[in-house]
Amino acid sequence: MSTEIDRKLLDILVCPVTKAELEYDRDNQELISRAAGLAYPIRDGIPIMLPDEARQLDA
Repeated sequence: MSTEIDRKLLDILVCPVTKAELEYDRDNQELISRAAGLAYPIRDGIPIMLPDEARQLDA
């Protein structure tokens, strides 16, 4: 079961590494930073914005 993220929260969150905009991947429950090549997980509706918790995007 996926939890929706508040649109206002998505509008203000940026990548902590590059400060670039993030894309919301509803299916995988992640916030994607194309600039950093990272996907930040969303757990129980809470974005985990720690670079150490992010996964590398496939090239």
